[in-house]
Amino acid sequence: MKNAVVLFSGGLDSTTCLAIAKSQGYRAYALSFRYGQRHEVELLAARRVAKALGAAGHMVLDLPLGAIGGSALTAAIDVPKDRDPAAMDAEIPVTYVPARNTVFLSLALAWAEVLPAGGIFIGVNAMDYSGYPDCRPEFVEAFERMANVSLKETVEGRLKIRIRAPLMHLNKAQIIREGLKLGVDYSLTHSCYDPTPDGLACGRCDSCLLRKKGFEEARVADPTRYA
Repeated sequence: MKNAVVLFSGGLDSTTCLAIAKSQGYRAYALSFRYGQRHEVELLAARRVAKALGAAGHMVLDLPLGAIGGSALTAAIDVPKDRDPAAMDAEIPVTYVPARNTVFLSLALAWAEVLPAGGIFIGVNAMDYSGYPDCRPEFVEAFERMANVSLKETVEGRLKIRIRAPLMHLNKAQIIREGLKLGVDYSLTHSCYDPTPDGLACGRCDSCLLRKKGFEEARVADPTRYA
């Protein structure tokens, strides 16, 4: 059985990615990060989902991105609420975390060399998303090129890295339908940028609005617990 590292937040997209990796015959290792985000709710969800989907392993790494700041997810900056889709498409929002996916993928690459694992799955999406530059096909393609010239195992010909982004060209409704076909229980997942202290989704941030829109368009009941 082939190995894969799956970048894993416990959200809708990364959960679907983990299910897809397993459906494609990979032994999937989930990799999550405590990077200074506003809350621990997503890590609790990540642990729940990794166990439910039968990940071969689940590692949580600590990263000091909060010390760098520059994002509403890691600093004392208000999370935008109640934005319409046109506003989401017009600019890169303050919820963008500087270089986050570059840092995450670099650490996934290190684990992939050790396992070894030829696949690294990331749930980035260029359809229903918040305009982040590190969620685009150009970014994924560039990172894959870099990955294959940066490791001892790739340079010496024993490993080839493929960055798998199976959700890249799917909208949220299509992602949800795909996950349901694979048996994903989305009630275990968490997507909200700004949950309440008891873990309820705010229902108003960009991530919540895109999630609501996805379930509505998929014509599936939304299992999310909103404030």
